[in-house]
Amino acid sequence: MERLKPYVAGKGIGEIAAKYGLPADEIVKLGSNENPYGPSPKVFEAIGSVRPERYPEPERLIEAMAEYAGTTPANVLIGAGMDGVMDTLTRLFLDPGDRTLIYTPTFSYYEILTVTAGAEPVFLSRGPGFDVPTEVPDGIKIVFICSPNNPTGNLIPEKDLRSIVESTDAVVFLDEAYAEFSDQNFLSLAAEYENLVVGRTMSKAFGLAGMRLGYAVAPDWIAREYRRAAPPFFGVTTPSVAAGIAALEETEYMRLSVKAIREERDRLREAIPEFLPSGGNFLYMETEVPAGMVAEKMLRMGVIVRDCFSFRGAGDHGIRVTVGTPEENDRFLKAFGEVCGRP
Repeated sequence: MERLKPYVAGKGIGEIAAKYGLPADEIVKLGSNENPYGPSPKVFEAIGSVRPERYPEPERLIEAMAEYAGTTPANVLIGAGMDGVMDTLTRLFLDPGDRTLIYTPTFSYYEILTVTAGAEPVFLSRGPGFDVPTEVPDGIKIVFICSPNNPTGNLIPEKDLRSIVESTDAVVFLDEAYAEFSDQNFLSLAAEYENLVVGRTMSKAFGLAGMRLGYAVAPDWIAREYRRAAPPFFGVTTPSVAAGIAALEETEYMRLSVKAIREERDRLREAIPEFLPSGGNFLYMETEVPAGMVAEKMLRMGVIVRDCFSFRGAGDHGIRVTVGTPEENDRFLKAFGEVCGRP
């Protein structure tokens, strides 16, 4: 545990308002990959209608997730965010001394899950364009792949994913938290392979980050064992179950917000060509000066962005910017221009 660094979340509005003496309602938060449009209004109605003294009944939610994912309820795993799903899977499959494979830079929680299970993470650097190497070392128990990758935004080609899954007996966990913002969807592949689990979340496209609601599609044998190891009620809450069901009944609302975010993502890339192509609701670039300096100056101007120093392998020049509303993005462009001397 001594070698493990805590997970570093994006900075919050209250934290920055207090630190720099800024009005909270004037701060633009573009550091945590949240959906700025939030969920459908029906979600708020659903949350307000539940009885918090009652334990959750997640069966209807699992059925709705299965319908959305194009699979059966028996193959859907749910948890308190995708983090909760991965936590149960690592408890299920990892013993002390086992090894996991992590392609860097990527989501740092994979490493935390590995180390806290007493296992050893094996890191492979992504190649040019942050592509994933397809050779899996011997003795790996779980392979973690993020696509679109956080923080870089790039996608794994289907042929590369299939090559990895077919070349190893390890469980391959594909983190598709941002899939709705891309043109890629590998949920159906979980039915083709006995060692592939495809993770999803309702935090991003559905705007339910505060509800902590994640799920995955898995083959029969993994789904069966997952239910043995999962916490009571899978770690979800009565309000989050209600919110998830309501959001899945309003998929058109979700698709409209995703469309708006994708359009703004294109606008930001056109304004700042250094941004890499992205399949997520965020953009990544490498700055000429250390990214921490750029992020700090923008914080003082009331715009929260994320330097990527805490992402193993990202170096100290990577910066990640969540795509916000048109007004929020205008604030970002203005602040970035002043900090970096752009017109």
